[in-house]
Amino acid sequence: MEITRISRAFKDISLSFDPHPVTKDLPILKNEAAIRRSIRNLVETLPTERFFNSILGSNVRSSLFGFVDVGTSSIISDQIKTTIKNFETRVTNVKVIVDPQPDLNSFDITVNYEIIGQDFPIQQFNFILEATR
Repeated sequence: MEITRISRAFKDISLSFDPHPVTKDLPILKNEAAIRRSIRNLVETLPTERFFNSILGSNVRSSLFGFVDVGTSSIISDQIKTTIKNFETRVTNVKVIVDPQPDLNSFDITVNYEIIGQDFPIQQFNFILEATR
């Protein structure tokens, strides 16, 4: 029997750590912005990069030094889906579209998902993965 989660509001601090110009407080990311940032951080974190959770993250970066083609796109898509499924329990119905950009040596990533227990529409965000040397 599957457990249905009822979510409340989600809050995270912004990793930019730039204080608010007036209040001098750290900026807060709420609800969909917090989850979006969490997913992006999971994708960009390498396993063993976090001290007390060495399995957290994805191996997407290792795929960026290969060919920028459809085969590599499929591998990256599977890695992102697996990472989100394993570490971001606040979302469901994850769809990942990876569009290779061989001329730019990068991949255009689109992630679609639903937030569990919230009446938000389907969330979508894009980002670009490129090899950094």
